[in-house]
Amino acid sequence: MTIESINAITLVVGDMARSVPFYETLGFEVIFGGPAAAFTSLAGGNGFVNLTRDEGGPSPSSPFPFWGRVIFHVDDVDAVYALARSAGFETLTAPADAQWGERYFHIRDPDGHELSIARPL
Repeated sequence: MTIESINAITLVVGDMARSVPFYETLGFEVIFGGPAAAFTSLAGGNGFVNLTRDEGGPSPSSPFPFWGRVIFHVDDVDAVYALARSAGFETLTAPADAQWGERYFHIRDPDGHELSIARPL
């Protein structure tokens, strides 16, 4: 089991229609979603900036408002999930295949930061 890279960061935005053109102007290319979507993924070099619409407020599993998420690519999502669970860590989701082409699960670190452990399908 190996962490291969930080693949993406997801940022919470208040206005997707304003944010998407901003990132496009900087040279990012929309590969999923767009100005009217609740979630947009933009490619830049070997990484991605994902934008998610602000739903506001803390989540049930964290006292802090949702700020975004860091996405780590690994060689085996299910092995990392099994390791986390065997260590007694609570995960937010179980491994699943996403429509955007990744197998992933979500977990929070001890301070409530959300991490996505993922692998391209």
